[in-house]
Amino acid sequence: MTQTKWVFDQMGRNVEVPLRPQRIVSLVPSQTELLFDLGLGDRVVGRTRFCIHPKEEVKKCESVGGTKDFTLERIAALNPDLIIGNKEENEQSRIEEVAKYFPVWMSDIVTFQDALAMISQVGALTQADKQAKNLVKEIEQGFAKLNIPKSEKHTLYLIWKNPYMAAGTDTFIHQMMQCMGLSNVLSPNSRYPELTEADISRLDPDVILLSSEPYPFQKKHEAELKMIAPGARVLRVDGEMFSWYGSRLRLAPGYFAELISHIG
Repeated sequence: MTQTKWVFDQMGRNVEVPLRPQRIVSLVPSQTELLFDLGLGDRVVGRTRFCIHPKEEVKKCESVGGTKDFTLERIAALNPDLIIGNKEENEQSRIEEVAKYFPVWMSDIVTFQDALAMISQVGALTQADKQAKNLVKEIEQGFAKLNIPKSEKHTLYLIWKNPYMAAGTDTFIHQMMQCMGLSNVLSPNSRYPELTEADISRLDPDVILLSSEPYPFQKKHEAELKMIAPGARVLRVDGEMFSWYGSRLRLAPGYFAELISHIG
């Protein structure tokens, strides 16, 4: 009989999980990459179609659909003993459905410290504590060396078009902007507000960052935004560096340092 333990996830849910899960389904791209970087790739049996890192390894895992539209049937066919999801990225009703049949551990990440806690907790869940501890230390040291002074540049970070949507202050993206020393032009306690062209013009940002995901902003969009906000410096950025809160955080400080040199 499989030994189990009770743990609290980041949503405060008490979940019964195996002491050493062997068949893991990850419903979050950044957490899928984390599992592989913790040395657990051979235990990951399922992932979403958006789980693209590490590129070759994830191809060996079965896709269960998207982060919002994964299907119970595909998950059940894999017979997982642990499912890892996220409050923001996964549809609540679908999570509640799969949780009737399988252990589901959920992350809830807004701050940098939430991300580090998630890495540690996933390490504890999977008996990869040492690897998780080393990873957290590496990330902390990388960000500590970043040392970028706070900028007066008011910045708008766009994640979607038609309608335009931006990352507000109550988001992990906002936390990464702060690490770059950038000031979010949006008002406090905002998540992902929709903006019209008139709104963007009225905000009058110094910098507009166009994320590579979830909307794939292209070169032509830089010119469009420049017409809307003529005084802004418009740059396309790697969205993974701003919104992936797993092991990819190791790469973020170097990317941010280079990006801030382009912003000036």
